[in-house]
Amino acid sequence: MAKICQVTGKKGQKARHVRHRHSGPWKFRAPRKNRRQLPNLQTVTVRTPGGKVRLKVSTKVIKSAEFAAVLSGRKPMPKAWRKKPTYED
Repeated sequence: MAKICQVTGKKGQKARHVRHRHSGPWKFRAPRKNRRQLPNLQTVTVRTPGGKVRLKVSTKVIKSAEFAAVLSGRKPMPKAWRKKPTYED
């Protein structure tokens, strides 16, 4: 499954890992490696009138007031949240 938040669409970012020093002669330059910074995704089960739905959401969404309203049943869950995320956007 894609590592994308189903609510916000948050994805991983590219980053560089630099091991030690950043300057100096070319011979002593620090090695650099590419890496990914992934969002902190959690699986949350939401009760809806049609049954239970599992969502992969970021922790920032879990803390939000809008998501708490959906979990408590005060607001209906938007249909866009049920769609599985893909990288082809």
